[in-house]
Amino acid sequence: MVDRFENQAPEKLQGKYQAMVVCCILGIGSLVSWNSMLTIADYYYQIFPAYHPSRVITLVYQPIALVTILILAYYESKINTRKRILTGYIIFTISTFLLIVLDLTTKGHGGIGPYIGLCTIVASFGLADATVKGGIIGDLSLMCPELIQSFMAGLAVAGALTSALRLITKAAFEKSNDRLRKGAMIFLVISTFIEFLCLMLYAYVFPKLPIVKYYRRKAASEGSKTVVADLAAAGIQNQSDLTDDDDSKIQRLTKKELLLQNIDYALNLFLIYVLTLSIFPGFLYENTGQHGLGTWYALVLVAMYNFWDLVGRYAPLVNWLKVENRKALTIAVWSRYFLVPAFYFTAKYGDKGWMIMLISLLGLTTGHLTVCILTIAPKGYKGPEKNALGNLLVIFILGGALTGVSLGWLWLIGKKNAF
Repeated sequence: MVDRFENQAPEKLQGKYQAMVVCCILGIGSLVSWNSMLTIADYYYQIFPAYHPSRVITLVYQPIALVTILILAYYESKINTRKRILTGYIIFTISTFLLIVLDLTTKGHGGIGPYIGLCTIVASFGLADATVKGGIIGDLSLMCPELIQSFMAGLAVAGALTSALRLITKAAFEKSNDRLRKGAMIFLVISTFIEFLCLMLYAYVFPKLPIVKYYRRKAASEGSKTVVADLAAAGIQNQSDLTDDDDSKIQRLTKKELLLQNIDYALNLFLIYVLTLSIFPGFLYENTGQHGLGTWYALVLVAMYNFWDLVGRYAPLVNWLKVENRKALTIAVWSRYFLVPAFYFTAKYGDKGWMIMLISLLGLTTGHLTVCILTIAPKGYKGPEKNALGNLLVIFILGGALTGVSLGWLWLIGKKNAF
């Protein structure tokens, strides 16, 4: 059965670059709304100054995302991946639009009521994130590594795009009385449009690309049932040739066996995001002190992180920059923890140049190591195993993010008027 698909090798190359572009846009859509929230945090600090917005909304977002991915990963082999991902983008689109409605309804005023409303919408972002990210990474794990890389790069593009727009809108509305609010509204309108675009692309364009159909047919031949709806959407209605094998004859590793074989990759992803989210974004907004850049300082730091995160996610496309050795990856991940004392002493004694360098290094290593792990880990497994492994690795990403966000509060110890 597999040999028959290997004979179709020329087909699997057709539409590859179109698929990479679509995957990048889907990656943008899976994070643009959340990145917009983080990038316009200075607006939320203005209307909710006593509530630590960047820390609290992140702490609301991450637990919901983690619980959701735990449930979805457990049942991943029984879930219709197409409906799962489309549902996620629908939630993203509606929730982002509701942020606009909330702000227009409250006329940009603060208070506990609007803040609870904001946190409720943020919780829906967490639900959508786990639904989309786990589904797509599991789905793309069935395909060539370049598609996962493109999707992960899209996450960084979302950050770089929102940062660039934030700097532009801040400069454009600098003399306006409600400059922060105007900039925030522009962000949310653009984010809503991008989410809707992703919904359309995944529903009507992505399933019909030849390379995508090739890999999904191949996965179905290996026993994967999560791709059936996507194949139907691509016009492959007669799937009897894809499911001739008796399920009892299809051997696949259990989730436990997959996890044990890839425990180093899983723990490395966990540690990457523990460190990153303990610093970004809360530390940048509340612990970097006052400098000559004034209110621009935190925005510049966020922009530098997002830019270098993007560079890091594209770096593995250069073969000699791609780290494939498992021990080397582990050493690189642990070495990043020297950044903790570096950030502490730079915030206390250093100037903005050193801080910009450190945040750039944090972004570069986060993006680079994440892509290296996610593109290497699925190699050598069958379709259903790749999908399961992709979902398992996302659990550790989100688990690390939640742990990092929680540990980020430790930076406030000893700070005056911190709580």
